[in-house]
Order: sequence, then structure tokens, then C-alpha cells
Amino acid sequence: MSQDTPIFPVASAIPASWLYESFRQANEQERRVPSLIKLNVGEPAFGPPEAVGRGLADAALDGRTRYIDVQGLHELRETISDKLDTANDIDAPVDHLFVTPGSCQGLAALMRTLAEPGGEILIPEIHWPVHLQQALLAGLRPVFYGLDDNLAPDPESVRDVSTANTRILLLNSPANPTGALLGRDVLARLYELASERGWQIISDEAYEDFAFEAQHLSTASLERDVEPSRRLVNSVFTFSKGLAMTGYRLGYVAVGRPDVCAAMRMVQESSIIAPSAPIQYAGLEAMRARESLAENHKYVRANRDSVLPTLVDAGLLPALPGGGWYAMVDVSASGLSGEEFTAELLRDEHVAVVPGSGFSARPEFGADGTLRPVLPGGIASRLVRIAFCVEYGQLAAGVERIVSLVEQKRKG
Repeated sequence: MSQDTPIFPVASAIPASWLYESFRQANEQERRVPSLIKLNVGEPAFGPPEAVGRGLADAALDGRTRYIDVQGLHELRETISDKLDTANDIDAPVDHLFVTPGSCQGLAALMRTLAEPGGEILIPEIHWPVHLQQALLAGLRPVFYGLDDNLAPDPESVRDVSTANTRILLLNSPANPTGALLGRDVLARLYELASERGWQIISDEAYEDFAFEAQHLSTASLERDVEPSRRLVNSVFTFSKGLAMTGYRLGYVAVGRPDVCAAMRMVQESSIIAPSAPIQYAGLEAMRARESLAENHKYVRANRDSVLPTLVDAGLLPALPGGGWYAMVDVSASGLSGEEFTAELLRDEHVAVVPGSGFSARPEFGADGTLRPVLPGGIASRLVRIAFCVEYGQLAAGVERIVSLVEQKRKG
């Protein structure tokens, strides 16, 4: 091995998420400028139900801190199973559920479960960077499918880019970062294609409670009446968004097939042993306080409907996002790249956003399959992502400064 060869060739080639870099830069700037407007992170203006904190404290003080089954607290999984049945129209028996330390870890475990040597995963061309990191670390080869005019998956592109090595189709609706919301017709076409080709589907539904243009549709609801041994869909959910438990790190996965369930149990057993017990008791209280979801949905929707039209009117956003917490703003009229615009906006206007280039990075591989260093770039290079789940006044002021900077550059 030469002196220049990375000791950890895969991990060394994958950069920290550009989301993390934005988070770090914003925190540094905030120490100098306490009034910094932070639109870079999906940290909501609202917090979790009051009962959640009490549930966590009571569990710790009562000594409910011992090991729990690798799949999670049985009582919590029963509650989740009922929720999936009534709210998502998903048939998810308790023994097919995994409580996870955040949906992020659940996604990573699921990719490791489904990965096989030479296997490919289909990912949207504008994607959450962590999805790409997870796929590469699982040994999967990412292949990117195109999006339509609304930034939703284009089924024809999915068909065209797939190969004999395709094993997994990743769907994310409502999507981070685009806000795209998948309708029944497109979802049915994608499910039919996966069924024809024998792919497994990973359905990331973190933003299920924030669908604005139509009702959220869970992919697994399409196969409710399919024999479990023939199911394709593995659904991933979180407590971080609708219930605002971002720092608690709690999520869950509903696995479709029994054999996938058995394999994922091994993955979880070998990596986390079991999720944190007190956090799961907090999650149980959260599931009993789901009435807060309606107000949280209302808050984010009001932000979208009252502030984001300014971006549409300025020609920086083609339409309001159909769901989620984020919008991809086109700053190309400024003459700057997304990275340049983000840097100037942070330095001069004291507003933190995330450059779009991190959401469209595409890894390259050598002839021997070696992963080359992943660099930002691609079709989102002239975009920036903003979070609109934040406090209303901060969002309004931040959007005003974004529009103003684009106009200054356009005239200058």
C-alpha cells in the first residue's frame, strides 16, 4: 500500500454531509452574530408534547433502563402497529417492526440488510445527502433517476436507468430537500415496476405529517393485501418531525417480508444491541399525545402559504412545495453558484442556508470498482435549500434577505 493510499478507502472518499458543514459554519457565525437567521437546519419552531419529557424522566428515575429486545419495546411496537394500520393503511404486525435510534439509523440498517455484492440502489438525482452516504457505506452502487417538472420521481427514468444489478428503489415522499409529494398514480407505476423487476423498496416517510397539496400516501398501503412473503416495501418513519423530537433520536422501520425481518434483526443485534430504553418510553408517551400533530402541521403550512409566495413571485421558486419542511430556491439569477451565494448570504446578510450542490453529488468509481472522492456538484448547483419549519419572523426576514441579495446581484 502506497503512502498516499487512504487507510479506509470507502469512508475516506465520502465527505461529511454538506448539511453538517452548513450546520458547523452557521454555529461559528452565530457566536459572532447572535441574531443570525438559521434556515439551514430542519429544527422546528415547536417542541415535543409535554408528556414526552416526563415519560423520559420517569423511565430513568423508575429504573426502566435495562436492555430491551433488539426490535424495541413491545408496548411501543404495539402502539406503532395500531398507528400504521389506522393512519397509513399499512399492515405491519408487531414482529415486523423495529424501533431505531432515529430514522437515519433505521435507514442505514435497512440498506445493510438489503445490500448484496454488486447490488445497485436507485436514488433520486436530487437527494438527501445522508441517503447517498448510507448507500455507499452499505456497499451499494448508487444509480440516479430523473425527476419531473415538480421534482417528483419520473417512472420512465427509473425504468431507463435500472439494470440487471438493481436491487433497491429508494423513495422519499414528502421529499427532503425538494418537497415533492408522490401521488397515487406515480406511486402505483413505481410499485408495479419494482414488482416486475423483483426490487425491494425503501420508503422514507419522515415528513408524512406535512403533506399539503394532497393526502400523504404510504407506499406499503399498495400491498396491504399481498402475502407477506411476497411484499416489497420497507417503510421508515421518525418521531423527529411531526412530534418534534429531533434530539431524542427515535424512529421505526416496518419491514415487509419475514426473511428481510430476520436479516435486519441480525444487523441491529450486531450494531446497537437494543435501542435506548428511556427514550422508547418517551416515544410511548409521544404516541399517546399525537393530537399535537394537527397544530404542528398547521404551523408549517401557514409558514409555507404566507412566506414562500414571495420566492415564487420573485421567480426563485417555480411553485410551493407539496410537502415537507424544505424548498429548493433557484439563485441562478444572481450569477453565483449555490455555494457562492450561501457564503455571501451568511457573511453579509447573516442568513444561513444550504448550497444545493450537496444534494446532487454523484460518486465516481474506478475501473476496479474503487470509490473516488465524492465531490459536490450536479444539477442542484445553482440552488439553495431553506427550511420553512422555523419561527415565522425568522423565515420572513430570511426570505426577504434572500430575494434582496439576488436582486442586488442581478442589477449589479
